[in-house]
Amino acid sequence: MTMPLNPASHSMIRTPVLDIAYLDSGPADGPAVILLHGWPSDVHDYDGVAPPLAAAGFRVLVPWLRGFGPTRFLDPATPRSGQQAALGADVRDFMDALSIRSAILAGYDWGGRAACVVAALWPERAAGLVSITGYAIQDIAGAGTPAAAGQEFRYWYQWYFHTERGRNGLTENRAEIARLLWRLWSPNWCFDDATFQRTAASFDNPDFVDVTIQSYRHRYGNAAGDPACDDLEARLAAQPEIAVPTVVLHGDADGVTAASGFIPRDRLFTGRFERLLIPRAGHFLPRESPGEVVAAVQGLAAEKRS
Repeated sequence: MTMPLNPASHSMIRTPVLDIAYLDSGPADGPAVILLHGWPSDVHDYDGVAPPLAAAGFRVLVPWLRGFGPTRFLDPATPRSGQQAALGADVRDFMDALSIRSAILAGYDWGGRAACVVAALWPERAAGLVSITGYAIQDIAGAGTPAAAGQEFRYWYQWYFHTERGRNGLTENRAEIARLLWRLWSPNWCFDDATFQRTAASFDNPDFVDVTIQSYRHRYGNAAGDPACDDLEARLAAQPEIAVPTVVLHGDADGVTAASGFIPRDRLFTGRFERLLIPRAGHFLPRESPGEVVAAVQGLAAEKRS
């Protein structure tokens, strides 16, 4: 049985915008791996991933994203943005604060988007990329083009968050909404209440609702971004290619987006690339199939050494 990571032992590092809480394991001089969680989740996504990587000699860093857990904004005036440029800049700033020149980046959902942004805009910082589902940089200019009806149905929560009723619902029922989405998105994952409650505490962050609402509205052009991110968003609007070595893992039971929905964007990975479909895994793939994530990271590290 996998033992959960211990958030009580977390460290803090200050960046220009945030005090970022993170877990740090493995040898301090080992090759760095940064594991990035999704929404609505937290560092426990990597309970089964971080320990074997640390045991294999990697320095494993697992930060709470902005709006989650103990991570906090420094300035009350900073926009509580969850836009893609902000998430990517946070990872870059996190690396700068820890004097990490380059790391293998792995993530899914919001964390996968942040990892893709870093790999695209600052490829020298990404020794490799494990992107769970695929190329996750949003095409905001094309966001008004509808998907197939079945896919639009899967995005019901995003449309809900575009309304004030949705903001109020998330404020009052954040744990209930998250638990429902866990069940819908990973239908083969039988998590228990203790597993859920360990992560649900991260949704009590005072900025969780504001960051979430801004993220889902901004990606469809229905909320202003943080002006400090304008230049980065302009670069992301070009849908930049990702040339770093990449492994894409995609659960064949992912309840958010089927693999077929991401495959057309695989052309934007222009370096060494591999896509693996993981049987029975859903959206929370690092929890359901941690060994696949460990193997992907180790494979990229071995390739870099050879």
